[in-house]
Amino acid sequence: MIVIENIHKSFGTLEVLSGIDAIIKKGEIVSIVGPSGAGKTTLLQIIGTLLKQNSGKININNIEVHLLKEKEIARFRNQNIGFVFQFHQLLPEFTALENVCIPAFIAGKNKNEAESRAKEILSFLNLQDRLDHKPNELSGGEQQRVAVARALINNPAVILADEPSGNLDTKHKTELHELFFSLREKYNQTFVIVTHDKELAHMSDRMLVMQDGKIVG
Repeated sequence: MIVIENIHKSFGTLEVLSGIDAIIKKGEIVSIVGPSGAGKTTLLQIIGTLLKQNSGKININNIEVHLLKEKEIARFRNQNIGFVFQFHQLLPEFTALENVCIPAFIAGKNKNEAESRAKEILSFLNLQDRLDHKPNELSGGEQQRVAVARALINNPAVILADEPSGNLDTKHKTELHELFFSLREKYNQTFVIVTHDKELAHMSDRMLVMQDGKIVG
């Protein structure tokens, strides 16, 4: 599913990743943990094609991502990778349904197809009564579930989450963690999650422990 080979990344003279190797299997839920500054988010952004490594290879779903050109990368990202961020990143002027549909529209799907798929996912996430609500009318937990639905809309090969429960209270945090496993059951999604949350990390199938730009455990 995801094969990471000898990834190096520097910003100026600061080396942030120092030769990362990892394999993540289809349907796995893998947490990346470690202290602040270990390089966790940088690695996640490189896997998600938001950032380019200085050297090394990444293969996702049998595609050599590092060989793709800029336009090909944008298309690949839209069709194969879903993102969930700590602060939701929902567009405030759009409803929950509209926010979820946006990646589908970018992928060229028609309105009926996109809305049908979005409603299916939002219903699965118990948000069927919140379709026409804008983000400021939703609780923090509901906003994060809308963000998860948006990540799922194009049926991506992998969901990448960066501190997805970091902005939630204990109740909503637990609900989100359980949701990831429900989604894996229903859609066979692969999840790679950067987290400081010990509960979520220990629920995962595997933990990759990072320190000083390397995987140490």
